[in-house]
Amino acid sequence: MNLQRIGVLVLRYVFIYRRSFIRLIEILFWPTMALLVWGFVASFIQRAGEGDLPRFISFLIGAMIFWDILFRAQQGISLSFLEDVWARNLLNIFCAPVRLSEYVLATFLFGLMRVGLTLAFLTILAWVLYHFNLFSLGFALIPFIANLLALGCTVGIVTIAIVLRYGHGAEPFAWALPFLLQPFSAVFYPVSVLPEAMQVVSWALPSTYVFEGMREVIRSGAIPWENLGWAVGLNLIYLVVAVWLLMHTFAVARNRGLLGKWGMQ
Repeated sequence: MNLQRIGVLVLRYVFIYRRSFIRLIEILFWPTMALLVWGFVASFIQRAGEGDLPRFISFLIGAMIFWDILFRAQQGISLSFLEDVWARNLLNIFCAPVRLSEYVLATFLFGLMRVGLTLAFLTILAWVLYHFNLFSLGFALIPFIANLLALGCTVGIVTIAIVLRYGHGAEPFAWALPFLLQPFSAVFYPVSVLPEAMQVVSWALPSTYVFEGMREVIRSGAIPWENLGWAVGLNLIYLVVAVWLLMHTFAVARNRGLLGKWGMQ
């Protein structure tokens, strides 16, 4: 073995990371997100009173299923777009008589199919292994899922806009964006566990109201209509902003020839 050749190869990978700020951030991003989420879960367990602790397993399983709905909805849009980028097919699609709205709707519907398949499987698995009945949430299940799908769609649209603007180097955002929201969304723990500064951000996310509402239904059986109202309102605002951002970015990318650049590299 030649140590000099090994050293040159190592240096090559160092230079690759030096040229990509996103790759450098990734080194710290994933362990930081994991530490935040599971650190707050541990804090929740420590603070949980006698009333919440027996329901912790139900909270956790319900949260995992709900989180997967949001994640799969986002992935359905962003990964479908990336598949076209990787296949160098993006320019061909938009040279055809396909509108941007039609393209996004098609990717969302594909994501919806993935969500439906995953949700059915996880619901059965949760019942068989843990005797957790997702349908015990009753009518609240419908608006909860609808709001998570809407937020997943919004995040997916923002992902497309970022990749259109910044190219292949921004592809990790397809996986990172949802997990950037996870610690603030109070997925596995109540908002009260978070520091006050993080709570401000948390209450600005529609997903927070869904997960807090899910825990309230499990705890008391009452549907938190106020939570649902906030989730719907915030989702509408963010969806409008995301659509505007994508339309603007798409127009810029088309005028600068970036569709051909990202689609042919």
